[in-house]
Amino acid sequence: MYRIHGRYQRGLSAAQAALNHGAMGKLEHGLALEMTRASFKTARLEGTSVASGIWPNPKVWVPRHVEGSPDWFVAVSYDPGVARITDVMSSTPAGWRLVASAADTRATPARFPKIETDSDGYATSLPENAPGLLATPRQIARAHLASMENAELDPAFADGPWTSDIVTFWQQERAQLEEAGWTLRLSYLPEGPVRALRTSDGGALVWYAARSTDARKAQRVGAKVTLKGSAAVRTENRSFTHSVSATYGRMYVAHVPPAGSTEPVRVLGEWSDVLESHGD
Repeated sequence: MYRIHGRYQRGLSAAQAALNHGAMGKLEHGLALEMTRASFKTARLEGTSVASGIWPNPKVWVPRHVEGSPDWFVAVSYDPGVARITDVMSSTPAGWRLVASAADTRATPARFPKIETDSDGYATSLPENAPGLLATPRQIARAHLASMENAELDPAFADGPWTSDIVTFWQQERAQLEEAGWTLRLSYLPEGPVRALRTSDGGALVWYAARSTDARKAQRVGAKVTLKGSAAVRTENRSFTHSVSATYGRMYVAHVPPAGSTEPVRVLGEWSDVLESHGD
């Protein structure tokens, strides 16, 4: 598994340096592939490069094989002062591919829970409906996405950049748009499986993904809106007078405490990239 992840990292670094769209099909799968290719397109439009390189000293956790399900494993890398990266790699008919990833780029990342292993060194994978947690992995994923979609705080989640800060951002964005004569509609649709590993405290680390869209619509003649960041690059920094939307791929990793715990769910990392943006 270390060799598989190392091969992925070397291939990714080379593809990033060259913005090689085609090479990514041999490295990633599903929404992850779509997101990386989208980031290459944005970089080309902007005339910039994509950061590349090898993350140091990854540590790998491998669940036992489950009959009828793809094999998968998690690799966690931490470069102090840069980021902590969690990659999920899965077997596919075409070979091993990265299917999920999340990063915490804060100077001091949040505490990362210890992943439980058995006497043979294997991690324990949990199904989407696993009991014994504050809520099942699938319920946690849906609750987090619903909180962002509704721009409402969920008390089950700890404050942070991917929970309370996002809710505050969308609340402020909606207020500013309404003042300018626009409406904002948000959607966060779950995408792909929810994967989970048992942690030594009886909880779980949970990986999940979504496709989100923020759609803005003018309610007043003459009102204009310009997007920001990668979405603005995709729309050539144009101003819009009728409607505009941006769709993103988003991936998260969260720690879910065991049932009966008074600790909140902590979202420990995110990967997001704009997939498309258009308006009139």
